[in-house]
Amino acid sequence: MKESIVSKTKKKHQIPVFKPLLEREEIAAASESLERGWLGMGSYVAEFEKSMASVLELDEATDRHVVAVSTGHAALHLSLLMINVGLGDEVITPSFNNAADFQAIAACGASPVFVDVNLDSLCIDVDKIEELITPKTKCIIAMDYDVFLCDHDALSALSKRKGIPILHDAAHSFGSTYKGKKIGHQHPYTMFSFDPVKSITCIDGGAIVVEGFENVKRLHAKRLIGMTQSASVMYSDSRAWTYDVEELGFRYHMANTHAAVGIAQINKLPVIMSTRQATCQHYLTELGALDWIVAPNTDFSLINPFLYYIRVLDGHRKSLREYMNKNGVDTGIHWTPGHEFSMFKNCRRGDLTATNKISEEVLSIPLHSKMREEDVSKVINVLKSFGETI
Repeated sequence: MKESIVSKTKKKHQIPVFKPLLEREEIAAASESLERGWLGMGSYVAEFEKSMASVLELDEATDRHVVAVSTGHAALHLSLLMINVGLGDEVITPSFNNAADFQAIAACGASPVFVDVNLDSLCIDVDKIEELITPKTKCIIAMDYDVFLCDHDALSALSKRKGIPILHDAAHSFGSTYKGKKIGHQHPYTMFSFDPVKSITCIDGGAIVVEGFENVKRLHAKRLIGMTQSASVMYSDSRAWTYDVEELGFRYHMANTHAAVGIAQINKLPVIMSTRQATCQHYLTELGALDWIVAPNTDFSLINPFLYYIRVLDGHRKSLREYMNKNGVDTGIHWTPGHEFSMFKNCRRGDLTATNKISEEVLSIPLHSKMREEDVSKVINVLKSFGETI
């Protein structure tokens, strides 16, 4: 069995919430890319995009294409710009979302409008969107959360009826399947994140799935400070010295070394998915009957789980976190709702009853690829032992 690089350097065995699966293949890939000497965007980025397209089952028939970028935030920002979100516009997004989405909206000169989530899935509550739509609404962000996927059929129907595009935030769901189709097929724009804590990491990275070669061409320029350099030339580890600048762009391209690590990770997707699914199922089996928490229950076989969360009832979350930390188990809170941040507290919002409730209850517990059985058992036992104290 391959030994994790992280495990070699950890002195005290405190089980972290996140732990990347970094093994010999990732180290070799990074080393090889560095030895090649082409550190910017190059051939590894092309191969990474091709590997992604294969996993997502994208081809000429689907007319959906992958554009790799530097981060998930960059993918959000560029996607919003491609949808022409600009000054004075509004974007409807769950308040229960990552700050990256709110900042990407603000970076376009627009304002987030906060909608509630469904209490069962913690994904966007489609039934509460329509009442928030105004002539200023330019886009709706729908984010899959941890072990759940949004109701994408209902979102597509709403989008078609109202003429408002959906930006699919799939930062948590790369490799997952929705009603027989891989995530990436559901809406005109899908973004992915491959940051250090995701199930698939590129050290840091992101990607956009977009329809049409013209949109790909625009994104290629936008990720490269607006320069229309030929991607095919750069993908051969060369520079294209003839180019134009036609519109606003950013330094959002992916580096070769990051792509090399990402390729090694994608090659392990089956084991990453299966081991995470097994841990989630184990958690549900052992924790589902506890009456002081809510454990998410879904068909884990269809998803690539990013995090496993529980909802801690009756105000016990703070004391549980302290107890778990004292007993060698880290926890996290994903997330603080957007309407609670100083920067966004005055943004327009709808009824946020579910958001306000779950924001006081939600707690992320450790979930790793190839997670050690003794670590899974320890997390479960510490949770159960805390229950005996209340």
